[in-house]
Amino acid sequence: MIWQRRNLLFAAGALCLVAGLVLFFTLRGSGTPGDASVDAGFARDMGVHHSQAVEMSFIARDATTDAEIRTLTYDIIVTQSAQRGMFMGWLQQWGLDQGTTRPPMAWMAGHGGHGAPAAAPTPGAGPAAMPGLATPQEIERLKAAKGKDAEILFLQLMIRHHEGGVEMAKAALRLSDRADVRTTAQHIVDSQSSEIGLMTELLKKRGAEPYPSILQEGN
Repeated sequence: MIWQRRNLLFAAGALCLVAGLVLFFTLRGSGTPGDASVDAGFARDMGVHHSQAVEMSFIARDATTDAEIRTLTYDIIVTQSAQRGMFMGWLQQWGLDQGTTRPPMAWMAGHGGHGAPAAAPTPGAGPAAMPGLATPQEIERLKAAKGKDAEILFLQLMIRHHEGGVEMAKAALRLSDRADVRTTAQHIVDSQSSEIGLMTELLKKRGAEPYPSILQEGN
């Protein structure tokens, strides 16, 4: 049952990713986003967010021989690396630097009237952290873990990480009017929500539970 769902999830994710790459080259929004825009902030911050997901997936892949976990980590590495490349391509297309002096998540500041607020930063990750990010200490714990312990910790951290990504993508859906940004954000919401369900099932098979959810109620 999990493997059927796994295959459907991978096929749907690959199809949506191809569609997103096509939209990158063909769709345009209303004007070129500025350095302080929602679109630029989303691209930069989600790029950083994806980078940590890829890092954690490489660590977990090398810490286990379990086929389900290794397939999941491979999918995350491929999908989120490709999406990060697309985000950096947007910035280049818009004539913007990949880095910025603006604080993380500044693009969401002052937009409370556009919908529910984003999830709070991960406890212990610092006041400027993006939602769902693992702390340096948690990354070190993951590096030290092996086998089933590594699988459980990875799933717990990645579920929370995906929850943060979903919140960021939902914010982009509320705040951006660009077709390419909105299409990609919706794909992130759909694909990562599905993977949260899959990872929760994988945790239960290992006799463990996810960390308390950081998702806002009603979102």
